[in-house]
Amino acid sequence: MWPTLQNDTFLRACLRQPTDHTPLWLMRQAGRYLPEYKATRVKAGNSFMGLATNVPYATEVTLQPLDRFPLDAAILFSDILTVPDAMGLGLSFGAGEGPRFAHPVRDEAAVAALAVPDLDKLRYVFDAVTSIRRALNGRVPLIGFSGSPWTLACYMVEGAGSDDYRLVKTLLYSRPDLMHRILEVNAAAVIAYLNAQIDAGAQAVMVFDSWGGVLADGAFQRFSLDYTRRVVAGLQRTKDGQRIPCIVFTKGGGPWLEEIAACGADVVGLDWTVNLGRARRLVGDRVALQGNLDPNVLFAPDEAVAREAVAVLDSFGRPQRSDGTWDGHIFNLGHGISQHTDPERVATLVEAVHRHSRALRSAA
Repeated sequence: MWPTLQNDTFLRACLRQPTDHTPLWLMRQAGRYLPEYKATRVKAGNSFMGLATNVPYATEVTLQPLDRFPLDAAILFSDILTVPDAMGLGLSFGAGEGPRFAHPVRDEAAVAALAVPDLDKLRYVFDAVTSIRRALNGRVPLIGFSGSPWTLACYMVEGAGSDDYRLVKTLLYSRPDLMHRILEVNAAAVIAYLNAQIDAGAQAVMVFDSWGGVLADGAFQRFSLDYTRRVVAGLQRTKDGQRIPCIVFTKGGGPWLEEIAACGADVVGLDWTVNLGRARRLVGDRVALQGNLDPNVLFAPDEAVAREAVAVLDSFGRPQRSDGTWDGHIFNLGHGISQHTDPERVATLVEAVHRHSRALRSAA
């Protein structure tokens, strides 16, 4: 039995239902820009995975931004690479470095050995979801997430982040059969992983296709979107009588907006390169839209932050439709918040979004 949800604005916007303001949450909202996060990380041995795998710490970190700002959703504190780590690839985070795998997947034998992981290896994630949902006590909804099959494959083949994606693209073009095998395993794993998060208490889920935009047209559809579509089709869409919205975000996905909007998700996330008003006209009422302030706006003075937030809301336009309902817009950044962001700028952003979106509704 979960507590009654006190603020369902985010979930309503995902489903394009009436809201009294535009809901707001931020990608990476729980993280390194908050001094309280840094203090908790020290308690966890200054280790990212030490935080992510410790249920009390993961719960504490997830709630920290909610205690500072009146955000409209919480997102699980975790990492997109927990799934390939559970496959035995050996995930680590070196000091001052990004993620790295000890056993990248680069040949036929390594591909053949891949399998959907035992979900018990990810029990710490599901336990954290349940713990966070309880700790929220109905304050706002909780979002679960995973990397997309393609984005996971990029890290699995490259072994780390990449500037040129040379290894993964070489495999894609020279041995597409092996790439499809990786993606098939990843899609099955992501479906199982997200459904387990929903069972544990996630009230919405998001698929991060962070590297989809590096693909050529044609390759994007075959190696990224087709497998994202497969994931969306395999998800639970209701739980305990409630709709579970699904968000798909492809960084650099603007050229394929209409195709992404047809993948079956409830919400399409947009990066900051996309004109929000034009995107709304292209997709019509098929999906809600999420985004899309440039994260670097948050390095500007307060008045500039407020001005740019208003510009995003105005670009989406007045939300009221002729039938009296409201088109869905969830305000977010066009990618994750920078670790160098001053939390005071976030406070300014949240206030500006809530204030101006309410004004738009009162004027409609």
